[in-house]
This record gives sequence, C-alpha cells and structure tokens, in this order.
Amino acid sequence: MTQTIRVGALISGGGTNLQAIIDACENHRIDAQMVFVGSDNPDAAGLQRAAVHHIPTFVVDYRAAIAGFSRNPVSAQLPSDFDLDELRAKQSLFPPETDQPRITNFLKTRAIAESALLEAMQPFEYDLLVLAGFMRNLSPYLIDRVNTDRDRPRIMNIHPALLPAFAGVDGYGDTFRYGCKVGGCTVHFVDYGEDSGPIIGQRAFPIRPGDGLEAIRKRGLEEEWLLYPQCIQLFAQGRLRVVRKRWELGRKRTVERRIVEIAPQD
Repeated sequence: MTQTIRVGALISGGGTNLQAIIDACENHRIDAQMVFVGSDNPDAAGLQRAAVHHIPTFVVDYRAAIAGFSRNPVSAQLPSDFDLDELRAKQSLFPPETDQPRITNFLKTRAIAESALLEAMQPFEYDLLVLAGFMRNLSPYLIDRVNTDRDRPRIMNIHPALLPAFAGVDGYGDTFRYGCKVGGCTVHFVDYGEDSGPIIGQRAFPIRPGDGLEAIRKRGLEEEWLLYPQCIQLFAQGRLRVVRKRWELGRKRTVERRIVEIAPQD
C-alpha cells in the first residue's frame, strides 16, 4: 500500500541526486516528502539546494571530529553506548589483514561523528534515509541505530557502477579504465560493507567507441536521477522485501546472500 513517506538525506557535495529526489517529491512523481538534509561538509552546495526548497538542514563536521581525535585520542568523548568489540566484529569494510589500530581509530572517530549525526537527525521523524553523494562510509554504530529491524532496512545509497563490480569511490572511473562496454548505476540498501548491501535497482547504458570519462559520467548521472526516485517510490509502495537466499553450488559449496525481492504492484 502506497503512503507518503518522510525522507531524510545526507550529502557531501553538489547534491544533484538530492535535487532529482526533491523535484520528484514536489512533482508528485513519488509519494515522498523531504524532511531534512544533512551534510558532513559545511561548504556542500547541496545545502543551498535544500534551503531554496525550505527543507531544514544541518552540518556535522567530520573533519573536525577526526582532527580532534587525532590530536588527543585519550580524552576523546566516545558515545556512552560505544562498544568497540561489537563494532569490530560487525564491520566488513576492512579485510582481515588490516592493522587493528587502523580499524579501531576508524570505528572510534566514526562513532564520535555519527553520534552527533544521530543527534542532529533526532528531531525529525523519517521513514527512509538516503545517501545522495554522502562521501563517508557508515559504521555499524549508525546503521544499527537507524535500521532497528534488520529485515526492514531503511538506509539507501546510490553507487556509480553496476554492483557488485567497482565498489568504492570512483565507479565511473573504474568502469572507464577497465574498458567496459556497458556502464551503469545501482541503488542498494546499506549494510556493514562498502557498497555491498542488497541491490534494489540498476540502470545501464552503452559505452560507445570514443566515449571519454566525462561522457560516461554525464550519461551515468542522467540514469542516476531517474533510478533513485524510482527506488524510493518502491519503498513508499511497500514493495521491497529483503530475504535470505541460499544456493547449492555442488561439491558441498554453498552461497548465502540477502537480496531484495520486489513485489508486484497492486
């Protein structure tokens, strides 16, 4: 059943995906209302986009939080509910061979910044949190406090590649440098890894001979602006269900993953 959902957004830069979502809300192409826009970057141009549409905004300066921890980690004010062992066991951003101090510092600085982010979001009632060019990996500390029901995730992200290929910060660049003949974008729910959560939707486009990186980025962004509102509408319609699937591969090998099933429209 479709309902008008309340959507909060986190951004780091210009906010073109944010603008696409705002426009889709205001044009009634999706049953959603933007209730806040937050950023880790005080200079993010997307904050002005939100202000033009009278959407409340806030900033949590991650750089300042990380710098403060680096200067004096002993006296850093960690959240009272911070549990390093729990977060270390859950995170899958770092491979097992990563130095433990690096993982520890990441989890501590993220918890400091994310606790401030949660505090800034607390006054707003929201059904869905969308990352619209938010250039910070979320840690389990924030994810678990937004996704209170693991089987009903409510954090979405858009990635500039056809996942699971080319996770990370430069999806279109990786697509170009790998010589791919098709590019695309993906909307997925956020989990504890990097761009590894269950896939909601994808759009693809051909890469023509002679296309440069900028042409690929331009075409990819145009697809992103269509895809993200479509996926938000599926959420508003209650048509997204995360299920656990298990496949037998033979020779006693199995694969188990959480995937998104899209229910047919009533």
